[in-house]
Amino acid sequence: MVEMKFEQSIQINASVATVEQCIVDRDLMHCWLNPALRCEPVGKWSTEIGARSRFIVKFFPFPLVLENTVIEREWGLVVWEFQGFFQGCDRWECQEIDGGTILLNCFEFEIPNPLMRWGFRLFASSWTREDMKAQLQRLQRLAEGLAQHSPL
Repeated sequence: MVEMKFEQSIQINASVATVEQCIVDRDLMHCWLNPALRCEPVGKWSTEIGARSRFIVKFFPFPLVLENTVIEREWGLVVWEFQGFFQGCDRWECQEIDGGTILLNCFEFEIPNPLMRWGFRLFASSWTREDMKAQLQRLQRLAEGLAQHSPL
């Protein structure tokens, strides 16, 4: 059961290959992720099906951790499934268009803990939507900058 679904998209003047590189390269990922988030591999970093990682949200007084597994992967598409204080998936899909890429991000989740669910809806829901939009804009700037220096 999916309780919440946030979808956003952005047009990026860069190839699918460049946009995908920004999503799957961990160093590049940290250039556009919210600075309060870190992605740490479990084992060797990979975005192949079955690869695991942790998203760590720096949250006072203790960090919040999401355990992630790549459940779908193909050219221009990565879907992470996560377990923790949220349960759901985060889908990143690149669609080729003339002169660039449309990047679609779909974040579907439920929050099992009723108190956390209430707090999220009250305090963090609108912030999360805005943060997703800001992340897409940072990713857009990064990919377009990379595209100017090295066409993939």
